[in-house]
Amino acid sequence: MPLKPSSPRRKAVSRTTARNAAWLNQAATPGLGSLLAGRWIAGIGQLLLAVAGFVFVVVWFCDVMIQFYGQIDGDVQPHPVGWIGEIGVVLFGAAWLWALVTSLSLMARGESEEPTVPQTVPPPPANPPAEPPKLSS
Repeated sequence: MPLKPSSPRRKAVSRTTARNAAWLNQAATPGLGSLLAGRWIAGIGQLLLAVAGFVFVVVWFCDVMIQFYGQIDGDVQPHPVGWIGEIGVVLFGAAWLWALVTSLSLMARGESEEPTVPQTVPPPPANPPAEPPKLSS
């Protein structure tokens, strides 16, 4: 039976999956790595915060560009819109920090749940044959 997204038990995450999820969370988009590792609620929350922050920054940028182009024509009075960009940066920063905490949690669980397989090397033969065995034809 598959686990529900709200289930308190989480599936084991290998060290490789944890590392890839952490890289995806920190270097690409907050939330995607969490989703890859099966952290559905955290991943969706991080992704929503990151997208909301991005939308606020794009709205701020468009508003600033409209003001700049309006000033070229001389018919637009500038008004302060920096707060829109600041909200966007704060939201995206919160998503990134939340993804960092989730990534560190994944790395810690990935290391502790990694199965350890002892690697044994067979000992050399005690008395190696003087000549290789001959094949009969």
